[in-house]
Amino acid sequence: MKRALLLTAALFAATPALAQDNFPPAPPIADPKPFKLPATETYRLPNGMTVTLVPYGIAPKTVVSLRVRAGSAIEGDTVWLADLTGAMMKEGAGGRTAGQLATAAASMGGDLNLGVGQQTTAITMNVLSEYAPDAISLIGQVAIKPDLPASELARVKANLGRQLSQALAQPGTLADIALGRTIYGPDHAYGRLVPTQAQLASYTIDQVKAFHASQFGAKRAHLYIAGKFDPAAVKAAISSAFTGWAAGPEPLTIAAPHRPGPKVILVDRPGAPQTTLRLAFDAQLAGSESDIPQRVTNSLLGGAFSSRITTNIREDKGYTYSPGSGVAFQPGDALWTFEADVTTAQTGPALTEVFKEIRRMQDEPASDVESKGIRTYMAGLFSIQNSTSGAVIGTLASRDLLGLPADWTDRYVPAVLAVGPDQMQAFAKAGYPLDKLTLVVVGDLKTVEPQLKALPELAKLPFETVEVP
Repeated sequence: MKRALLLTAALFAATPALAQDNFPPAPPIADPKPFKLPATETYRLPNGMTVTLVPYGIAPKTVVSLRVRAGSAIEGDTVWLADLTGAMMKEGAGGRTAGQLATAAASMGGDLNLGVGQQTTAITMNVLSEYAPDAISLIGQVAIKPDLPASELARVKANLGRQLSQALAQPGTLADIALGRTIYGPDHAYGRLVPTQAQLASYTIDQVKAFHASQFGAKRAHLYIAGKFDPAAVKAAISSAFTGWAAGPEPLTIAAPHRPGPKVILVDRPGAPQTTLRLAFDAQLAGSESDIPQRVTNSLLGGAFSSRITTNIREDKGYTYSPGSGVAFQPGDALWTFEADVTTAQTGPALTEVFKEIRRMQDEPASDVESKGIRTYMAGLFSIQNSTSGAVIGTLASRDLLGLPADWTDRYVPAVLAVGPDQMQAFAKAGYPLDKLTLVVVGDLKTVEPQLKALPELAKLPFETVEVP
């Protein structure tokens, strides 16, 4: 055996080098193809509820997802009442207990998920196609006829209380709270992220029932169904489950003016081995003329794993493990944020490199190779991210929430591929004004603050130390 291996190695060694170098050059990689949605159908029930049907994929599965504009943004000063209501809705509906709901979902080959976000409450099931009508019926019961059993309230509040304690132990949560209060103000819906434990414990079942009764209704609801399904059976199930739902209120529009920078907000964590950073600028609204150039520029700067900031402070310098940037879009609002957890002793040097990369984007256009690479990455990623029925629903729900046109998904890839280096440079100049930055720093201030004040970009800016929460 050994002799055979030696003979094989000798044969490879004797192969002329030219024989391996005479291959023709590889053909150029073509641009990604545009993402194309299949023909979808959208219609409205008499009570105002919108329905979108998306025939998608070949697997015998169907995703049913109801999005109701009843998220945390509309709860006023009763912070987390929307979360409490959502948790209570899973405790029983239509006379069935939480266990019976879970069993019913499992019998359809799926499960029942309910999540509360800033804008919406989403009730979703992913089931075998033959059970799509049954899933529609079950989701209708949870949305319209939740039992909201008072006997479960204490336990549900205790669970949320533990989640609150765990969240407040994370420096990232403290940074997000401080950033929200700084940008929007402590009394704005986007600036009130967490309640106190006492406030959470004080909520009553009557408040939960009143929130559901006043905030959930057909006019605020959009039902998405994607996958393989029988359209006639699905439409009949939708009519049966939702036609009788009261229209309820119109979706609430929330103005979200930003408090102008520049500002540096400090939160002290004595002895912390890492500093948590949030750097923010006002962003362009989704669907605006600068939106796609904004997205491409962000990806090259800090939004992709191969981005300039990540390559610099993660790969080259080793200051952090997982930096990143992105634009958070809300209806009528957009905020660009860079975030990272960096070694305490290297807080100043890390920010120096971040500022340097922002200026490099502003001072010189990216090379053709680099700009084409990030565009190709974004275009390909969009198709990959929308390869499942659930992901497509998420994309369409975001599109509709932000008021984007119906063909936005089809136009996205061509628009990304059309953004050139000059457009990226122009956006970087306008979109990242360092003289208007908002910076939140959570860390060991006795070590970190002198580093910050030594930076030219921050030396003359107002510093404020705050307590969170």
